[in-house]
Amino acid sequence: MSTKSASAESVNPESVETELASAAQQQRGEQQWHKTACILCENNCGLLIQLDGRSFAKIRGDKEHVASAGYTCNKALRLDHYQNGGARLTSPLRREADGSFTEIDWDTAISEIATRLAQIRDNYGGQAIFFYGGGGQGNHLGGAYSGALRRALGSRYRSTALAQEKTGEGWVDAHLTGGHTTGDFEHAEVSVFLGKNPWQSHGVPRARTVLQQIAKDPARTMIVLDPVRTETADLADIHLQVRPGTDAWCLAAILGVLVQEDLLDHTFLTEHTTRSDAVVADLRTIDVPGYTEICGVPEELVRAAARRIGTAGSVATYEDLGVQQSPNSTLISYLNKLLWLLTGNFAKRGAMQPHSWMAPLAGYSRDIKRSPVTAAPILGGMLPCNSIAEEILTDHPDRFRAMIIESANPAHSLADSTTFRRALDALELVVVIDVALTETARHADYVLPAASQFEKWEATFFNLEFPHNTFHLRAPVLDPLPGTLPEPEIYARLIRELRAVGRTKLTALRIAAKLGRRPYALTFATLLAMDNTIAGLAPYLLYETLGPTLPDSAHSAAVLWALSHRVAKLHPAAMRRAGHRSADALFDAILAGRSGVTFTVDDYPDAWDYLPHPDQRIPVAIPELLHALRELTTTSATHTTPEFPFVLAAGERRSFTANTIFRDTTWRRRDAEGSLRINRADADRLGLATGDTATITTRRGTATATVEINDRMQPGHASLPNGFGLDLPTDNGSLRTGVAANELTDLTWRDPIAGTPWHKHVPARIEPLPNP
Repeated sequence: MSTKSASAESVNPESVETELASAAQQQRGEQQWHKTACILCENNCGLLIQLDGRSFAKIRGDKEHVASAGYTCNKALRLDHYQNGGARLTSPLRREADGSFTEIDWDTAISEIATRLAQIRDNYGGQAIFFYGGGGQGNHLGGAYSGALRRALGSRYRSTALAQEKTGEGWVDAHLTGGHTTGDFEHAEVSVFLGKNPWQSHGVPRARTVLQQIAKDPARTMIVLDPVRTETADLADIHLQVRPGTDAWCLAAILGVLVQEDLLDHTFLTEHTTRSDAVVADLRTIDVPGYTEICGVPEELVRAAARRIGTAGSVATYEDLGVQQSPNSTLISYLNKLLWLLTGNFAKRGAMQPHSWMAPLAGYSRDIKRSPVTAAPILGGMLPCNSIAEEILTDHPDRFRAMIIESANPAHSLADSTTFRRALDALELVVVIDVALTETARHADYVLPAASQFEKWEATFFNLEFPHNTFHLRAPVLDPLPGTLPEPEIYARLIRELRAVGRTKLTALRIAAKLGRRPYALTFATLLAMDNTIAGLAPYLLYETLGPTLPDSAHSAAVLWALSHRVAKLHPAAMRRAGHRSADALFDAILAGRSGVTFTVDDYPDAWDYLPHPDQRIPVAIPELLHALRELTTTSATHTTPEFPFVLAAGERRSFTANTIFRDTTWRRRDAEGSLRINRADADRLGLATGDTATITTRRGTATATVEINDRMQPGHASLPNGFGLDLPTDNGSLRTGVAANELTDLTWRDPIAGTPWHKHVPARIEPLPNP
């Protein structure tokens, strides 16, 4: 009998049929479009992904997405380089005495970490354990559970990347409207962008489409205040190209014109504000010609911008990192908001309004708390990032002794990386939770490998829109890489090991969860009434008890049940207008809505209901900031010196830059080295040409970069892109492409009120690279 016939006779027909069916099913799965979202900026545009194995074969916008409606930018189409481009961690790592890492199993890692965290808590108090991170632009669901671990440990202090950007603005918002406000740029007659280039950094929903619509409409006006002639400035009707660092003087001059030419909305100020007379009195004294000379913008252009703002039917403004990481940033936030408050551009179509939240990303309080060592200001519940190292590198008894760092890379992203790395090495314990061995993870005692953002249930709380606000719970596109865990599971295992919650409570909630949502809610409320100390552990309790009852293993979505009840309590009418009759109906819609859900619907007059002030009148005078405004007459607008004559903007957003979750250089189709952009006049004076190598020196460090002559820059102004300077593994060690900009920044340059860094205003020296 031949081998061929023997093999044929030995084959089971049923197994062949099963294998063919399995292959067909796999092929259908790979051809299926999986709904998810982009993770590169706060817009989180809806995406469709088609798989080839574990690779993202095709990516396109999801036309059914409730917010983005099919819109996406070029960067989202490169997300396979996030998912499959970098070296992933697949086992917990422990640092040994010689500095090397050893792979260990999860049980060992959790046991050892919990033991060491408990020892630090018992020896120094939980406040000695500092938490950083909790998610980036696309992954906040894990951070929602981190608070339970912090509560179990008694940890009081934390920070995130928001404390490098938005805390000053948030403090201003707390005084004025009580919370974040958003601009209706789709309908605004005048759109103002301050240190913001939406063409590259987005932030505005469907940014490029909206910008083009504004630019094409002769009845609408775009005003850009930026020292760089950005792509957005190219579309603008008025570009106020200020000297770097003089934005405050320019805004003060605009406001001075509004007051001095009586372009205010007096009816709005009388009926809807308090203490506006004090603000108007200070602005009446502004030396408009003098301030326009300081900022380097022609006086008539500033007056034209002010008149257009003062006579428009609606105005919306957007401030971002260009001003929020520069001198006078908190004052600038205040002056920005005075633009639309003094002209009555609130609670109407095309203007500014507050909005609902699934969960606020920060606290909004006028109170300023202080850090234990340096008395640094804590705004929005977050320690300024520039102060973290100072709270560690000291012999003060209340210094931080341990850090838990989740989904963040502060050794690369915070000012003065050298000092921050030294601070990490001085701690008794550093635990990093991340997908890769990042620059921060290399200084950790333990590294815990997380599932990627497309391998787990995930969401963000960038729910920043009005009148329709949306939320998107994203289902996994892929199974987790073996050896990795979602962050909520990591936190749950640590809390279990710490024995922070008794079995009796968990058992009661598990039984109630099996009986249904109503018995579960009643049981949860009863337990809270008996012991309110478990409130801070609620996310963990939800994960352990409600989580297992959710469909498709969506354990991590359990916290959204509680947040749905929060929405129902705070915004019941808006929730019902969005089509959800109850909190449970909203929660069910979130679980089922693969393209997201609209969770609140408001009308423009409803904006007044979001104000926390009893009389719904906005108190426009903030004494500390009016004092800072008066001080502009004697405040220096120049921070360069003969030794450091350039202003370096560290972290410019460009076509092929993104945050550092892209740990793969091949995703970039242009500017692969991350060029140093300088003006032609500066290049000629220094003897530099495009493609040459230049040395950049600051008070904190030196780096080299490839030069790009670019007349978008002013003379004396240079820029380096964000997202470069990662130390990526190679067969022979590691390779760094481009400049790690925070090797050059200085943690002592910071806003005096919020402590936010001056990443976009670094005094520097630029020279040709000396011949060897």
